[in-house]
Amino acid sequence: MRHAWLALLLVFLTLPAMAEEIGSVGYRFKWLGPNDKIVVEAFDDPEVPGVTCYMSHARTGGIKGAIGLAEDPGEASIACRQVGPIDTSKLGKLRSPHEVFSERASFIFKSTQVTRFWDAKRRALVYLVYTDRIIEGSPRNSISVVPVGER
Repeated sequence: MRHAWLALLLVFLTLPAMAEEIGSVGYRFKWLGPNDKIVVEAFDDPEVPGVTCYMSHARTGGIKGAIGLAEDPGEASIACRQVGPIDTSKLGKLRSPHEVFSERASFIFKSTQVTRFWDAKRRALVYLVYTDRIIEGSPRNSISVVPVGER
């Protein structure tokens, strides 16, 4: 029983980060339901304290959007920044590539993901945002780079 609780705890500790909504702006009026909007969210890298990523993406409104059945557009932008000290001794042990954030972009088949890469040669954390589907993803993407310390 103790092993089951430990395994469950480990699963929750390795889940991608959750985003905090910073704000949004409406860009398309809908007669019924909420307007279409661009949302700005922030999340902290769960394995690199001191790095926060800000992501903007469109969220579909209307009746389908209000009840969670709409499919959001597959475009997002990301900007990651060092907001505190980074423990550089742990960077070499990071899994690369590694998914650090995932959010549903449709009812079942589509998600927006952020994957982190560690570029040891250039001492930089690289964050890639993209949208994928079960059958076919989108090549639209955006990256942000966080340089780490001196060489």
